[in-house]
Amino acid sequence: MKIRNNAHLSYCTNIHSGETWEEVFANLKRYTLDVKSKMAVGKPFGIGLRLSNESALTLQQEENLTAFRQWLLENDVYVFTINGFPYGNFHKQEVKDRVHSPDWLHQERVDYTRLLFDLLAQLVPKEICGGISTSPLSYKYWFKEETEREEAKKKSCLQLIAIVTHLIGLQKTTGKKMHLDIEPEPDGLLENTDDFIDFFQNYLLKEGVTELVKKIKCTGAEARNYIREHIQLCYDVCHFAVAFEKPEEVIRIMEANRIKIGKIQISAALKCDIASEADREVLSARLQQFDEPVYLHQAVIRTKSGALLKFPDLRQGITNMMECDSEELRTHFHVPIFLSDYQGLQSTQEDISKALQLWSKKPYSTHLEVETYTWDVLPSQLQMHLTDAIHRELSWVLMQLETEHSTVIKAVKNAANSSHKHSRAYVRFTQ
Repeated sequence: MKIRNNAHLSYCTNIHSGETWEEVFANLKRYTLDVKSKMAVGKPFGIGLRLSNESALTLQQEENLTAFRQWLLENDVYVFTINGFPYGNFHKQEVKDRVHSPDWLHQERVDYTRLLFDLLAQLVPKEICGGISTSPLSYKYWFKEETEREEAKKKSCLQLIAIVTHLIGLQKTTGKKMHLDIEPEPDGLLENTDDFIDFFQNYLLKEGVTELVKKIKCTGAEARNYIREHIQLCYDVCHFAVAFEKPEEVIRIMEANRIKIGKIQISAALKCDIASEADREVLSARLQQFDEPVYLHQAVIRTKSGALLKFPDLRQGITNMMECDSEELRTHFHVPIFLSDYQGLQSTQEDISKALQLWSKKPYSTHLEVETYTWDVLPSQLQMHLTDAIHRELSWVLMQLETEHSTVIKAVKNAANSSHKHSRAYVRFTQ
């Protein structure tokens, strides 16, 4: 739905189980329309669409695309962003590191992303700049040596330039402006701010520029502008919180490097504050409820000395929490954003509040998407009816934005009143 500053808020439909287009469409009819009836009565409602490669191939068939576009029109809903990270199955079976496959070294990832943009160009309204989020190039542990990782980045860079070239062409033929949003995550080939900045500056804006100049016969300056417009950051708040990165620093660094944030994925990580060694057995038992077999839940432990110890999944994090000088554990488990406490465990909800506070003061993205996809694997006491869960999460975000907006407006008025008083005093003084 449209909110302030020409921005759009929705939830990501990767929350719903289903890989075929028939299943995706059925979920939109069943859940998304129900959410719209609660959140946007009489108003357009935006969809954060998730399409697997299989469902995208089916949707591109003319009869399916025509029927979907007609359904969007009839129900006053629209698509403004697509989640293009998971290529294949994302529910009901073990996903783990396979969520990165195929990675950006493989042509299948390029073809899939190109297909998604072809679809989005036919779905996104003309007045909206569309975006697709994608993987952080690959999975770090698939490469044994640093030299292999460097080669993977070089290959991925060239593959991404192929997408930039495609987007330039689509904009010329359709008038639709769109961007690809790279989503760093723990243990990704790009997993934090430093990784993303390094890749953008030292790969995309170097070898990427050279490749783009060669492909479309533009100047170097034009190539850099194209890359900055068409490749942006997907800021998943949970992912950066697991890395113990503060929202204000992430946003400041992106702005300093003139890199746009294409999408904010509003998500919270699970965390565990470890007050003393005596608490660890109890906390360990509580954390084990979240150690499930479908998704990777990378864990990071901050020690009392400030060191960050990284583990590829929660189970290893729990084991090492018992043995090292732990102060806090955070894990890549997307938990409900409207809760800050889970029976003695906590979430990084405060990072979302801060990110939204900063957005209210200075909007740094026009796409805001709630992404809690773990409802099926949450401990039973946290599960709830899916439509109610989505409604509650979106309502919580709106409440945060309204609170921050009121605070900003009040501050502006106070500053204006103060300035007016000083002006009147100055006039009296000079008279």
